[in-house]
Amino acid sequence: MTGTEAGLGSRESVPDFARVMSQYVDAVVLRTFSHETVQTFAAHSSCPVVNGLSDYHHPCQALADLFTLQEVFGDLKDRTIAFIGDGNNVARSLAVCCGKLGVRFILAAPEGYGFDQPFLDMFGSVLPREALVQNGKPAHAVQNADVIYTDVWTSMGQEAERELRLQSFSGYQVNEALLQLAPAHARVMHCLPAHRGEEVTADVLEGERSIVFQQAGNRLHAQKALLKWLLTEAK
Repeated sequence: MTGTEAGLGSRESVPDFARVMSQYVDAVVLRTFSHETVQTFAAHSSCPVVNGLSDYHHPCQALADLFTLQEVFGDLKDRTIAFIGDGNNVARSLAVCCGKLGVRFILAAPEGYGFDQPFLDMFGSVLPREALVQNGKPAHAVQNADVIYTDVWTSMGQEAERELRLQSFSGYQVNEALLQLAPAHARVMHCLPAHRGEEVTADVLEGERSIVFQQAGNRLHAQKALLKWLLTEAK
């Protein structure tokens, strides 16, 4: 059931829906355009609320990403992720998770597409500032990277900006030439679905340095672990 089908925020207010629904279930996972909807729902819910995706954060994806890194590299501390592309919901959540686990996060984004100031203020207030770097040059960002991460250039709600974004991000494609500038052990990640030929080339996505599909499979396991923790240990 989608929020539209349920009338969330239209037929019934978000606070009222949260108060009722949270009495029927043990946990709620929300995937919604508006991050404010997740916050409002959680504020009025009597059961755990998981942000399955919003326009501002994607924490469940970040959990699966760091789990995948642990499988591949073992100890995460002092590893480096170079995120090539938009400072979007995935990048924000991944940066926060990296900061908490001692992983250095580098964002290489065109001018105007980096992290917004409210996010930077929040990050700086709760996490080590040196854990987050913004660097506009992909070639420099990947030089010491353990992981090269990318995502679509046009996210949900940005469809009207597609042509402008294609132009702005034209030099930010993850391709074989960029991989050649990274350490030999560096791996490629993408949260999927991918626009092959735009933010990443097909040969890189399918190549031996790609851990994209291992990463995708781990979303199931990470979310199972999250629900187990919320319904048992967290209580």
